[in-house]
Amino acid sequence: MEFLFLGIVVFLIGLAALDLVVGVSNDAVNFLSSAVGAKVARYRTILLVAAIGIFTGAALSNGMIDVARHGIMLPQYLSFYDVMCVFLAVMVTDVVLLDVFNTLGMPTSTTVSMVFELLGGALAIAIIKIISGATDSNGVLLTLGDLINTEKAFSVIIGIFLSVAIAFVLGNIVQWIARIVFTFTYRVNGKTTDSEGEMGNLVSSSLKIGIFGGIAVTSIIWFLLINGLKGSSIMTPEIKETINDNTWLILGGGFAIFSVIMTILSAFKIPVLKFVVLLGTFALAMAFAGNDLVNFVGVPLTGLDAYNDYMANGSGDASTFMMTSLMNSAQTPTFYLVKAGIIMVFALLFSKKAQNVTKTSVDLSRQDEGDEMFGSSGAARVLARNTQKTASAIANLIPKSMSRWIDSRFNSNDAVLPQGAAFDQIRAAVNLVLAGLLIAIGTSMKLPLSTTYVTFMVAMGTSLADRAWSRESAVFRITGVISVIGGWFITAGAALIICFIVTNALFFGSFVAMVIAIAIAVTLIIRSNIKYGRNDKKSETDELFNEIIHSEDKSV
Repeated sequence: MEFLFLGIVVFLIGLAALDLVVGVSNDAVNFLSSAVGAKVARYRTILLVAAIGIFTGAALSNGMIDVARHGIMLPQYLSFYDVMCVFLAVMVTDVVLLDVFNTLGMPTSTTVSMVFELLGGALAIAIIKIISGATDSNGVLLTLGDLINTEKAFSVIIGIFLSVAIAFVLGNIVQWIARIVFTFTYRVNGKTTDSEGEMGNLVSSSLKIGIFGGIAVTSIIWFLLINGLKGSSIMTPEIKETINDNTWLILGGGFAIFSVIMTILSAFKIPVLKFVVLLGTFALAMAFAGNDLVNFVGVPLTGLDAYNDYMANGSGDASTFMMTSLMNSAQTPTFYLVKAGIIMVFALLFSKKAQNVTKTSVDLSRQDEGDEMFGSSGAARVLARNTQKTASAIANLIPKSMSRWIDSRFNSNDAVLPQGAAFDQIRAAVNLVLAGLLIAIGTSMKLPLSTTYVTFMVAMGTSLADRAWSRESAVFRITGVISVIGGWFITAGAALIICFIVTNALFFGSFVAMVIAIAIAVTLIIRSNIKYGRNDKKSETDELFNEIIHSEDKSV
């Protein structure tokens, strides 16, 4: 019996490595799309920056958050057999589900998939326990609240809705303000894209870029302190207390210092915006690896802890040995973190599926028109028509002179983009800085924000503010956004339902069902990768995305 459980644990750990590859392929869009879309550097350079961020975040993370242990299910009333059924069901469901989304080129949230899989598995075991009349140590019948952390699950769902709405609205507002300030003819690398008044605008342009760079770098550094390093071993309680006590001093001092530095660099024709975008890419990649690592290896390592506890203290009956040890927090050995970081780096560098998911986000936010990857839909047409009516009504309330001035600030005809770029560096910087700030604020307030949701919706909000969605392309892009958002919620529902069914099958089917589930998962993954490889060879490469990842940037 113990040998069979050991085999399951080994499979879970092996599946964790595969989950890292699949998860990074899906989540690469979070930190690659802005730098790739703005073409701030060669694709290999962007990948290298992101890879360093991923490895740093994984190595500095002090381990697992406790979602997999007792964040969703309450294991003190669950046996070793119960939790192993849940963990195996979660991993089988997770890898297959994420692989399907990656193959379709649709970004989704690994956080949401893991949470709802745990919820589905815990719900299945809870119903079985309640129906069987299970009791606590005092003989009182167990209820759903005794077996599932309902408050945590509810907060995650609320956080999803809030993050989608807030990220989109703020992305729209902040990018609108940024474009009013800079227009599409801002100074790039010491050269203005506006043919009029180049010398006269030199100082003003450098100052604006410097202040913008100061705000951006200060925000990114703060994001790294709050989010990227919040769980690392170097972030001691004393350092945290010092940061908390001097928050405004750090922010004010950082803004002043970085603004001066960025203004000087801009005056000397140093590409400040490229530095900001690459730094933001590093920060998001680092935070992703440090905070979302639990999405990929949390369940397998919790299963390993449960197995070690069972072997050390169990009496041989897996159905009666309770998992009270999982109520304690766990620290992940650095060895596991470094190995996980290496796997994620290799997945990022060599996964074609990561390029496919990134292409979806870039295509939906690009400034110009082209072959749209999504079709039209009735809902998109209605939404586009109503939005245009609302915009026209608001425009009628604005004085004509002001309206003409605003329109002149959004004239993209004179914009000069690098070869193959989908949008400019101003929007890329806003995407990264705003996404980082929202994630940092959510982390400090202990709100369960999804990095995927926030980064994608910020990008959609900024592209809308930049008037990148014309009358012709708006319907197609709205359809794409609806498809992606719908995919997120389909992920949640599918994760919960599939894991609920699989957990029941494993519980009642015992080891026979477990072997069948493992075989099905492996077969589906192999078939999916073979099919994807064939389709990838047959399909024509998207011209814009091909330019983005292959064209050279001599300045970097």
